[in-house]
Amino acid sequence: MSSTPARTEQAELPLLDVRNLFVDFRTTTGTVGALRDVSFTLGRERLGIVGESGSGKSTVGRTLLRIHGKNGIVRARRLQFAGRDLLGLPEREMREIRGRRMTMVMQDPRYCLNPVLKVGNQLAEACRAHSTMGKAEAWQKAVDMLDIVQIRNPARVAEYYPHELSGGMGQRVMIAMMLIPNPDLLIADEPTSALDVTVQRQILHLLDRLVAQRRMSLVFISHDLNLVSGFCDRILIMYRGRIVESCAADQLHAARHPYTRGLLDCAPSMDRKVDRLNVLVRDPAWEQ
Repeated sequence: MSSTPARTEQAELPLLDVRNLFVDFRTTTGTVGALRDVSFTLGRERLGIVGESGSGKSTVGRTLLRIHGKNGIVRARRLQFAGRDLLGLPEREMREIRGRRMTMVMQDPRYCLNPVLKVGNQLAEACRAHSTMGKAEAWQKAVDMLDIVQIRNPARVAEYYPHELSGGMGQRVMIAMMLIPNPDLLIADEPTSALDVTVQRQILHLLDRLVAQRRMSLVFISHDLNLVSGFCDRILIMYRGRIVESCAADQLHAARHPYTRGLLDCAPSMDRKVDRLNVLVRDPAWEQ
């Protein structure tokens, strides 16, 4: 009987536990604060992080993976993934988590894929990095992954070079690459920002299906509040390196912070006719 509470407690532990996270960057003109006192937890859910450009959204994802740059200074009371302290892990152990248990889809695949290697070779390389597969088996796994992300004629696309891909195909290839090790956590950094509305919906539907099938946690980084509110379970709103509000996605319309209200009011709506869009009026108190 004494072991039952321990198992229950373990089952309820969050996958991510971030407490009082600060990130500064050393520059030639001084130190710049990128994240200030950021705290949140993540379970088996879809968490949206939204805010303007420069609010610190992408820095959160890069800090979790420890790819924030050598000039970064990271401090936190707690920065844990599956109970392991990310700040204290040696780089060798961090590599076992990064790319295997925690992966990140970057914003623009054109800058993430090697332009001189075929798509299939790059996916196969990722397969071999996380397994003992031979070349032939890894190539077939690459083709299978392209099929999983709903690319038509995956065997032919595997022979393509990145410049031969459309924006939507490139994003699907990146998602396929990040899903190869079957991670516990997928971080998607603006995965639909460069896509048209139709392809956006396809990518969101794909992510939704894969997250549900694989029981992954998802951190979805975006600047589009309305998009995230219809896709995620919970939303963090960031302003100048701080989380100013957290709410359930379906309760975004009831957000109280004036920054969140300002972002919502600035967005055009088909249901509301106005002569001129609102402009966000900032308050210095939001930075306190």
